[in-house]
Amino acid sequence: MAELIRVFGRIGLLSFGGPAAQIALMYKELVEDRPWLTDAQFLRALSFCMLLPGPEAMQLATYAGWRLRGTLGGLIAGLLFVIPGALVIAVLALAYSAYGQLPIAQSLFIGIKACVVVIVIGALMKVSQKALKIRAHLTIAVASFAALFALDLPFPLVIAVAALAGALFLKAPVEPGPKSAPQSIWSTVKTVAIWLAIWLAPILLLELYAPNILVDMAIFFSTLAVVTFGGAYAVLAYMTQIVVGDFGWLTTEQMIDALGLAETTPGPLILVTQFVAMIASDSPGTAIAAGVVTLWVTFAPCFLWIFAGAPYIDRLAHMPRLSGALAGITAAVVGVIANLGLWFAGAVFFEQGFLQFAPVMIAGVAALLLLWRRWDMLWVLPISAALGLLLAPPV
Repeated sequence: MAELIRVFGRIGLLSFGGPAAQIALMYKELVEDRPWLTDAQFLRALSFCMLLPGPEAMQLATYAGWRLRGTLGGLIAGLLFVIPGALVIAVLALAYSAYGQLPIAQSLFIGIKACVVVIVIGALMKVSQKALKIRAHLTIAVASFAALFALDLPFPLVIAVAALAGALFLKAPVEPGPKSAPQSIWSTVKTVAIWLAIWLAPILLLELYAPNILVDMAIFFSTLAVVTFGGAYAVLAYMTQIVVGDFGWLTTEQMIDALGLAETTPGPLILVTQFVAMIASDSPGTAIAAGVVTLWVTFAPCFLWIFAGAPYIDRLAHMPRLSGALAGITAAVVGVIANLGLWFAGAVFFEQGFLQFAPVMIAGVAALLLLWRRWDMLWVLPISAALGLLLAPPV
């Protein structure tokens, strides 16, 4: 147990760079450096976590901890993956509320926003290479983009249709070998009941005693936790539509700032929800409460999915339709991220219909460093912020 805490503590502190980098770090720690998981176990668990809503890297860490030391091990591994980044986000959100509107901060954020556009483009390229292997994958990706960009269909509907299409037309071959022993249905029902209570009971208490904004946040981010297939990039446009358009909690510019700051912290990128909740609050005390509520309703469902589904993960290889649904969702995520990138680019590069010189130039430099020279994002973000000061100095 001591070694589990040490290893997952290190993973939590070093988990910069989004899910791809985080998964690579866990593979090195859990498969290559120590015999905690076999290659097949790791990849099968990763496939299962990608099928779930929520941050797949955090859920993969939770599964690895569960596999090693049961429910307590899963809790420790999952919490250690989230807590370091959550603490950093809390500090950044409070600082942003106090100083984010200063001219010098606005200049810095011009550079950060331009870099975020390139980061999203890079994520789109990486996901495309893995997801679009056959023509059917490309068809689903294009259809998903059109459904969101041209038809403005709801994000959950697009993901559901992609999963159905994948289950029907993208069935994977069944792997050879025996299935794992069946799990007791009553054991699964008990696990689901316990974690549903842990997840939802605080929301009922908020309904009775908390301000309306905390109740709205708890309900909205709980809903978001159920539909966040494909990671934070995929769901960000949907979240912005609700947070900016329906609730009016933040502006579009603040949403882009939120993603830029979340990119600089360890932990899952979905911690951007914590930042959004804290910025939407009207006082430091409410901000801290909103951050805690959002963290609870975002990550409690992750433990529910893993602890209920972990005993069935080894059977995934024998469920071709489920694997096909996963492939459909993964292909759809390409279209979803393309829509997000286009929306970001429009918000960052144009102001009142006019192309802006500074963010275009900064994005060009960021693209050279990130996509061509393969520099680490943690170096490119501060360079982009400095270029924002240089090319768009505070007035």
